[in-house]
Amino acid sequence: MNKKTIVIALVPLLLITLALIFWTSEEKVDVITAEVQRGEFQVKIYTSGQLESETSENISAPEKMKDRSLRIYELSITDMIEEGTLVDSGDYVATLDHKTVEEELKKVQDDIEKTYSEYEDAKIDSMLTLSNQRDNIVNASLDLIEKKIEMEQSIYESPAVQKKTEMDYQKAERKYEQEKQALDLKQQQEANKVDRRYINYRQLKEREEGLRELFNSLVIYAPKSGILTYFKYPWGEVVAVGSRISSYRGDIAKIPDMNHLISRTFVNEIDISKVKVGQKVSIGIDAFPDKELEGEVVTMANVGQPMPGSDAKVFEVKIKVFDKDGELKPAMTTSNIIYGSNFSDTLYIPSDAVFENDSLRYVYLKKRNFKKQIVKLGEQNENFVVVNAGLSEGDEVSLVELDNSDKLDWEGLDIYEQIVKDEEERKELAAKERERLKNEKKENKMAPGMPSGMPANVVIRQ
Repeated sequence: MNKKTIVIALVPLLLITLALIFWTSEEKVDVITAEVQRGEFQVKIYTSGQLESETSENISAPEKMKDRSLRIYELSITDMIEEGTLVDSGDYVATLDHKTVEEELKKVQDDIEKTYSEYEDAKIDSMLTLSNQRDNIVNASLDLIEKKIEMEQSIYESPAVQKKTEMDYQKAERKYEQEKQALDLKQQQEANKVDRRYINYRQLKEREEGLRELFNSLVIYAPKSGILTYFKYPWGEVVAVGSRISSYRGDIAKIPDMNHLISRTFVNEIDISKVKVGQKVSIGIDAFPDKELEGEVVTMANVGQPMPGSDAKVFEVKIKVFDKDGELKPAMTTSNIIYGSNFSDTLYIPSDAVFENDSLRYVYLKKRNFKKQIVKLGEQNENFVVVNAGLSEGDEVSLVELDNSDKLDWEGLDIYEQIVKDEEERKELAAKERERLKNEKKENKMAPGMPSGMPANVVIRQ
């Protein structure tokens, strides 16, 4: 056998060997897979919260601050005990600014002196005015008597003189009546002047008494025993030393009822649809890792709020804590597990096995070779997702994106068509519901000219 014959014989053998090596290396590519499982599936939502009391006793500014006549609209907190202090009923809590009230009290006292002087002056002026008016009446009376005598003596005079003396008498009589009426009017006028001065004086005295009462109540004491916590507004501001207290924002601190606790937490907008009032919750306390408490969702916010430092929205959720524990303190951090929907027998796969593009979600299903299998998914928890269509129990799916995914065949296009159809039906039902609500609103709209509060279908008979 010559060399040329040997080479020709070895070429097919070499090609077969290379093909076997290539096929073997392709089959041995490491792909992490997981099996489709059937069994109980529990939706769980994990959140972090903070312990708060469901009810608490508020410690507020003195009630006298609400008296607008005192003209004290804001006071600052000059001193306050530390948050978390255990207080007994009647213990010292805080002090409000005495200086502001003291300055206002001094101004009022100065005004009282001035107003009292004006009041006394008004009484003296009134007496002088009325005395002068009484003198005018006496003079008018004497003049009337004189004119009457002249008129009686004029009977021996000419008719012209008699007429003149009669007219003079009538003038004197009218003047006398006018002076008497003027006395009555001046008495009322002067009485009103004096009364106004006295009312101003009395109001200032009442304001002085109110300021003294407020001044004496600027030291705040605890209404009951318990752990004192600073008051916190919904927008995050905490009342502390230096905070301004007003009649409409008068809360300073509170003493929570530790027998009735809630965990206040926030759920992101992706998971809020899974949370319902009445769902059970397991509550862990970060400060006591061994403790596990039971709870229940009691309230959910209808409106979301921005998460600090993020564009995401979160919804406030309050969880009632059923267990009582003397070691629990306000503001302790809680780790909450909210138990959502529960499926006793369903198919599910790891969430990492699901991939998606703009229009559908799919998995890499391993049969003889991998294929892109379109799936219809249901509820999801932190690690797994329910499979409603597209897979069977025991199927094997990849947990990683395959390098040759663009070359793989698609399976389950009928599932995709059904998903699209279901979505269109859902949108159609939503549109019909919006139209129904719109029509109801039109029907209930009040007719023009109809009295407020009357239903639109009421006919008014003329």
